[in-house]
Amino acid sequence: MESALCTLLSALVVLLCSSPECKGEDTVTQPEGDASVFKGHTATINCTFETSDTTPTLFWYKQEGHGAPQYMMKRTRSSSKWLQTFKSTEFDESRFEIEADLKGNSVYLKIQDVRVSDSAVYYCALRPQ
Repeated sequence: MESALCTLLSALVVLLCSSPECKGEDTVTQPEGDASVFKGHTATINCTFETSDTTPTLFWYKQEGHGAPQYMMKRTRSSSKWLQTFKSTEFDESRFEIEADLKGNSVYLKIQDVRVSDSAVYYCALRPQ
């Protein structure tokens, strides 16, 4: 019975725009919306973005219940490649990783070995550099 438990993962997107370079053309979208994943399986949450910036940074946050969103990790793209993922010191779970589409504008939050405790809202945010 336990293997049939599902984890509901919700994803919202946020666009952080505090720099003068942001002129309204930057967008972030979450194509899939809510997802249910069986315990023990892998969840993949997609975040796509459009920006004129050549070095954007994508952030992932996790919000449980009515608490505040907690920073999980970020990944920055240089003009030619995605750089290393930087995780929060408070969030050091190896089951969570960011994968990036090297040719496009998508980043994926992958959660391996999904647990019921992973039920949360996951936010993707873009910050132009």
